[in-house]
Amino acid sequence: MKNCPPQFKKDAVALYESRPGETIVGIAADLGISAETLRNRIRAAHKERGERGRPGRRPKDTGNGGESLPEAVEAENAELRRRVRELEEERDILRKAARFFAGETRW
Repeated sequence: MKNCPPQFKKDAVALYESRPGETIVGIAADLGISAETLRNRIRAAHKERGERGRPGRRPKDTGNGGESLPEAVEAENAELRRRVRELEEERDILRKAARFFAGETRW
């Protein structure tokens, strides 16, 4: 697609900005355009808005209550560790119950 409509260009930039975990290369592949084309369009959009920074670099503030990215990741990791412990306890209880009931059914 040599000449993209202006709305497509805006939508491509908006898609990139709305997916913090995705890369320019991944989004460009999904859209069927080259990564460099998307990167140039993101640069142009940033320049139009008067923003500084390089495409591919995400802002440190992720909009999650003022936490920076490393703090948000650490908080999520702590929550996931807690959930893993919880699930391991449930699994152990079910294993013990299965052994108990398996022993009762033998004659």
